[in-house]
Amino acid sequence: MSKKNEFKFRLYIADDTQNSMQALANLNNFCQTYLADRHEIEVLDVFKNPLSALQDSIFMTPTLIKFSPLPVIRIVGTLNQTEVIKQTLGIGNSFS
Repeated sequence: MSKKNEFKFRLYIADDTQNSMQALANLNNFCQTYLADRHEIEVLDVFKNPLSALQDSIFMTPTLIKFSPLPVIRIVGTLNQTEVIKQTLGIGNSFS
């Protein structure tokens, strides 16, 4: 059996705002449902890590960046549309 791809995400948030907390909760739920044991999530607050946010060209929060597997993909928003997120990340029904 081949090793499954590990998904590496970075979620940029703005402090503990409602949209940021909703995006984090939605991402955690999504990963537990579709990527169990195959994901890594790094959460960065733009107020605490402004240089990282600038280096990643983050101008809106919440913003999710998928670094792995390639290609790198960015999604802005609260991540509440599961089917759109699955399609954007290239996660088919074989992962559900």
